Amino acid sequence: MEDSSEDWRRTSAGHRRIIFGKYEMGRMLGQGTFAKVYYARDSVTAESVAVKVIKTEQVRKEGFMEQITREIAVMRLVRHPNVVQLKEVMATKTKIFLVMEYVKGGELFAKIEKGRLKEDLARKYFQQLVSAIDYCHSRGVSHRDLKPENLLLDENENLKVSDFGLSALPEQLRNDGMLHTQCGTPAYVAPEVLRRKGYDGAKADIWSCGVILYVLLAGCLPFREANIMHMYKKIFKAEYEFPPWFSAGSRQLISKLLVVDPSQRVTVPEIMHVPWFSKVSRTNHSSHDKLASLIIAPIPIDEPEKDEMTGESEKSMKRSKSNSSPRFYNAFEFISSMSSGFDLSGMFETHRKSASLFTSKFRASTVMDKLESVAKKLNFKISFSKQNEYKLKMQGISEGRKGKLAVTVEVFEVAPEVAVVEFSKESGDTLEYKKFEEDVRPGLQDIVWSWQGEDSNG
Repeated sequence: MEDSSEDWRRTSAGHRRIIFGKYEMGRMLGQGTFAKVYYARDSVTAESVAVKVIKTEQVRKEGFMEQITREIAVMRLVRHPNVVQLKEVMATKTKIFLVMEYVKGGELFAKIEKGRLKEDLARKYFQQLVSAIDYCHSRGVSHRDLKPENLLLDENENLKVSDFGLSALPEQLRNDGMLHTQCGTPAYVAPEVLRRKGYDGAKADIWSCGVILYVLLAGCLPFREANIMHMYKKIFKAEYEFPPWFSAGSRQLISKLLVVDPSQRVTVPEIMHVPWFSKVSRTNHSSHDKLASLIIAPIPIDEPEKDEMTGESEKSMKRSKSNSSPRFYNAFEFISSMSSGFDLSGMFETHRKSASLFTSKFRASTVMDKLESVAKKLNFKISFSKQNEYKLKMQGISEGRKGKLAVTVEVFEVAPEVAVVEFSKESGDTLEYKKFEEDVRPGLQDIVWSWQGEDSNG
């Protein structure tokens, strides 16, 4: 999809800024507390995308890592034509980049600001909203912040649900099977959420859908009060009035949606059988049931830093000049290794053995040099992989309880200035491997940035 001229802006007086060797960045589309969203274009396919750039350190300091992790997990899980799609996740040592579908039409809220919608158009948007929410709920995801500002429109006037930052997954349920976090936008929040006594996230989403349908048809909120406590009183009683132009069918449906008792509130299957709703066929999303894999191999974003170590070996120099390069490390795995408080390991499949990891600010060829040196000092034999020159095997010379200890070491690249090094036991006794881990650390301390689960000092 070619971008329109108003979407595209050159940066730095006409100079192109390309990140990860792939996305050419344009103007800023929006800004939040911890992130900025930019328009971008895939330099290979010319596809328009939106790139959300999150500052890792700021998010970590403010304690919002869990929220960011959840947003990524949910967007990866929910693949539906009426949900904004997450295309890629990439990372450097300071930022996380979420590459998302670019939704050109902007917020539904902007359309409502101009006045109420015709019933047929309101029905179309509501059908697409219910289809998306039904799919989310089938995956155990409740949105918890549904409102017109979080509903976008594409170039074909189709609705796209966005902003899953406050969404909830099944693991957030307490022992009573309920959610307890009070969140969302007051005018759209279900009464049971405001009461702080636990609630069903899916049922709370249905209430929000009812408020949205009212807003689409009326051009204003059902619960309108300048004083927020007065507004809450109306929400607790579901106290609102229908404008005279509302059809009998729309009144009937909204009356079923805005029910104070969540156990009596209409369900999605029941909504779909309401005559007013079923006048237009729903969007078919059966082809979207397969989840796309998001195991990402990021491409370097910056120029390599100059090597601070001297005396590179001839082999290391050959590695630097050769066409081969270390395998890229999955962005999810890299972020997990940097902080025990931001574990994304459950978000992707992995077949890695139990291993030790450290990150280094030196380039991969230099790290390989250092590994060779340390192995020799520990009296381990070294052999290199024929398929991957950034992978080696260290083998002890003495027999242990289960034969000779053999350790495989591989160097991965996250960015030019960040390498991830993984040790894993190939054979031998586990206790001997644990001692090896202790023995190898002192010799690597001048190249280690952070061991897995420890805070980096950079």
